Amino acid sequence: MKFREIKLPNTIHCAIPAALLATCLVILAVVILPDREPPLLPPLVTDGNGNLSSCDIFRGEWVPDPAGAPRYTTETCPVIHGHYDCARYGRPDLGFVRWRWRPAGCELPRLDAARFLRAARGKSMAFVGDSLARNQMHSLVCLLARAERPSPWTNATRHMYRYERHGFTVASFWSPFLVRAVETDPDGPARSGAGLWSLHLDEPDAGWSAHAGAFDYVVVSAGSWFFRPSVFHEHGRLVGCNGCLAPNVTDLTLRYPLRKAFRTALRAAAVGGARRRDRTVVVRTISPSHYENGTWNEDGDCARTRPLSRGGWKMNSVEEEMYAIQAEEFAAARREGNGARMLLLDATEAMALRPDAHPSKYRLWQPDRFNVSRDCLHWCLPGAMDACNDMLLHMLLHH
Repeated sequence: MKFREIKLPNTIHCAIPAALLATCLVILAVVILPDREPPLLPPLVTDGNGNLSSCDIFRGEWVPDPAGAPRYTTETCPVIHGHYDCARYGRPDLGFVRWRWRPAGCELPRLDAARFLRAARGKSMAFVGDSLARNQMHSLVCLLARAERPSPWTNATRHMYRYERHGFTVASFWSPFLVRAVETDPDGPARSGAGLWSLHLDEPDAGWSAHAGAFDYVVVSAGSWFFRPSVFHEHGRLVGCNGCLAPNVTDLTLRYPLRKAFRTALRAAAVGGARRRDRTVVVRTISPSHYENGTWNEDGDCARTRPLSRGGWKMNSVEEEMYAIQAEEFAAARREGNGARMLLLDATEAMALRPDAHPSKYRLWQPDRFNVSRDCLHWCLPGAMDACNDMLLHMLLHH
């Protein structure tokens, strides 16, 4: 069959009214053109006049979750480490998962794994810090696994997971002091087994800093290891210590190394690699421990069964100072710039209200490696740490 060529006149006089033509074009776009993808995350829903500028997602309260079901389980996410797998190790109630974080003045949407993975296609995220950083990484891996199983999938000791379909990688780097650290005495100055560490406060830990430049997002969090006895070096010389009990060495307390280590780490995270102008560095502030009726090594426990109301937990003075130091060093790093986008995940208030969400005795306990029988520092998974990742991913996609 041959098709005849149709020649149009050089000028077409259109008699269709402009308003009718516009309406037809709109209908054509809706009916014929492919659907646009939905927004990456739903907007924050306010309870007032719709103005989001007054909504701080980090200030609010924990409210009952009508759904009440865990967001994942050991069966749906086998990478949950035994230290956080409270259900598997006998916790008798699941009440700690039946709460959600509600900021004052708005609703924080829960993470939509499929939409986030679409937005993060071809990107990568690193969590740098201590075991709480790994705690948060495992939470994120499990949340995203509802849209795609990562590889590897059955090994909770691995510290890197890749979502092949989306080309997205999540990794954690163990670096509890953030800077170069060497254990010089396993027993420690008081022979308590706490160890004695030599910290080089002006040198980022190469274990993570050598790789940070390859990541699009770097989440930095640390704090609890700074309580350990340590000596401090800067520019190759001894400048002081914390609890070292050494004569003629000034005890600078943990405040000095915490500030210096965060300053060094944030600079390294921001400037490393060639892609720094496309990198986002996130600082997650401390989450306080909840030992009551004793300390971590003297029969302290966390046996509460529901969250506290706002203002219901008072951090001790050292924790308050640690929080202030982290916020101050974040602000200084943001002023310094260095090309990276800087964000503060200020989760301290939300986590301070959850003394019910720790493993306590319901966890994998390895007495040959750990002498703490009750864990009131880390977080059960699923649980309160998932809300930190709701905050994190909302920040990344909306800021």
